[in-house]
Amino acid sequence: MASKILINATCGKEDPERATLAFIVGNVAVTADQEAVVLLTIEGVCIATEGYADDIAKPGFPPLREVLTSFVANGGEIWACGTCTKPRGITENDLIDGAKIVTATNVVEYLAAGAASLSY
Repeated sequence: MASKILINATCGKEDPERATLAFIVGNVAVTADQEAVVLLTIEGVCIATEGYADDIAKPGFPPLREVLTSFVANGGEIWACGTCTKPRGITENDLIDGAKIVTATNVVEYLAAGAASLSY
């Protein structure tokens, strides 16, 4: 039986390790038949935009673009916080495949439905 996990990623280029770890954990979850969402908040929302993750790499880690692409291909979802995207001027038109802008209501409903959560 699959369970749910919500991984909150708060960082982008300013902290490649945290940005990448969220998607590594997410990818492990989806390949283990778990329902997984990476919730991007604060500066992390930029990861959901076209081209942003292309040059993010932490030595010793796979490139973020590679892990992110695998996560989506394996059925993972990327949620960008609407409250965080708005002041950054990010709209649905700016997003990569597999990403969508969500509200706090979506997040609360997912957690209330039994999702475990962790944050990077």
